[in-house]
Amino acid sequence: MQKKAIVSACLLGERCRYDGKTKRDDKLLDALKEYEIIPFCPEAPLFGTPREKIHVMEKEGRRSIVTDESNKDVTTELADEIRSFMQKHPRAERIVLKSKSPSCGLGTTPILDETKRCVATGNGIAAEMFLQHYKTAKISDENEFHSR
Repeated sequence: MQKKAIVSACLLGERCRYDGKTKRDDKLLDALKEYEIIPFCPEAPLFGTPREKIHVMEKEGRRSIVTDESNKDVTTELADEIRSFMQKHPRAERIVLKSKSPSCGLGTTPILDETKRCVATGNGIAAEMFLQHYKTAKISDENEFHSR
C-alpha cells in the first residue's frame, strides 16, 4: 500500500486561495514523489474562489474563524468540512499545510483580536483538528522543504 500525504491544495498548484492564486511549491512536490498525494482545501468548496478573506479571531478566550469584511463566523461550516474530509481520508503518513493560513497554518497563523490587531500566532482550524486526528502522521508546513 502506497504511503499517503495530505497536502494543502494551493501548494500543489490549485487556484483555490481566497485571491484565486496558487502557492505551488515545486520543492515540496519533488520531496513527496513517493507518496499518493491527497489535495486538501476546506475553504474553496464552501466559499468559492475568489472569496472574502477569513481570519482567526480570539474573543473572551475563544477562537473563531471570521470573514474579513462581513464579520460572519464560519467556524462551524469549516469544522464540518474538515471532519468530512478526515472521514473520507482516515489515514495519512505525512501532512503538509500552508503556513499562515487561517485554516492550515501550523503555529504561524495570525490570531487577531476584535479590532483585527494580531495578538498572537497559533494553529489554523484544520491544523488543530489534524493534530488531534492524525496522531501518527508527520505534520509540517511548506517551510520545512526550504530549510534544507
